Amino acid sequence: MTEKIQLTRFSHGGGCGCKIAPAVLSRLLAESPLKCVPADLLVGVETADDAAVYRFNDTQAVVATTDFFTPIVDDPFDFGRIAATNALSDVYAMGGRPIFALAVVGMPLDKLPEDVIRQILAGGESICAAAGIPIAGGHSIDIVEPVYGLVALGIVHPAHLKKNAGAKAGDVLILGKPLGIGILSAALKKGELSAAGYAEMLRWTTKLNLTGTRLAKMPGVHAVTDVTGFGLAGHLLEICRGSGVAARVEFARLPLIEEAVRHVRAGTFTGASGRNWASYGSAVLPAPTIEEWQQKIITDPQTSGGLLVACAPESADEVLAAFHTDGFERAAVIGSFAAGAPSITVV
Repeated sequence: MTEKIQLTRFSHGGGCGCKIAPAVLSRLLAESPLKCVPADLLVGVETADDAAVYRFNDTQAVVATTDFFTPIVDDPFDFGRIAATNALSDVYAMGGRPIFALAVVGMPLDKLPEDVIRQILAGGESICAAAGIPIAGGHSIDIVEPVYGLVALGIVHPAHLKKNAGAKAGDVLILGKPLGIGILSAALKKGELSAAGYAEMLRWTTKLNLTGTRLAKMPGVHAVTDVTGFGLAGHLLEICRGSGVAARVEFARLPLIEEAVRHVRAGTFTGASGRNWASYGSAVLPAPTIEEWQQKIITDPQTSGGLLVACAPESADEVLAAFHTDGFERAAVIGSFAAGAPSITVV
């Protein structure tokens, strides 16, 4: 029988919490401008969007993205499922439909039994099967920390493409999944996460953001992204900066994972939360009454987080209905946009 392996002990960070901090990433990319940009490259690096998009013709464009990370959970099959769900989310966030994927695999072969690695791969394959796509190849290396993810490819009609830039003053802001995944992962590492909390964590991190393909055909939807390693505030700021608008978030309306709230109020959170705040906190204007645990919530790194949608007020019911149809019953209006310098006010 294979010895029980704790995957998280092999990694210094887990899931989207191991992303390079936003401020550091900005400095790294600042002197690497995209050169020779063809007219058919509809989305590149200009607004830190979720995926690159290249137009083939008037009716077809390819969506291309890659996402991989170190273990956020100990179970290898669950790790594979979470990583694959997270990678495919970027295609859905652009309004695309996935068509196939390539596996990105880095494993410490001297530390992990082959059966454990096979379970990780099987977890990823199970999610791709649920999305109706094959894993058609990939690349693997022997590496110090376990790493798994996908290169995900999809297609979208150029007219239905949803960028993270396009929000308008007067739009409402909708979030598809509840927040708190990073906090749950921190509690798991400390041995404090309950069985119910783990089940809730898996429920959301392995739920495909299929609603993105529905949103693509809604003209009232002006901007879409997904909430991952930079937290709600970080990815919302990307929308604000790309769109040239300010956002207002009503904390009381945020869908939150109940156990995550208990843990963060008791002082459990990720290191990535602090790095996120240090990177962009100056652009977030908390009300005088906001507490430290609430700050940790809005900066909490989400692995396979929910879609964040800017839409016209008259389209809000249609957007929420689409989320609810796909089983996202916690989807909610959490704020709005107004004219002003790119920033977030939390009330």
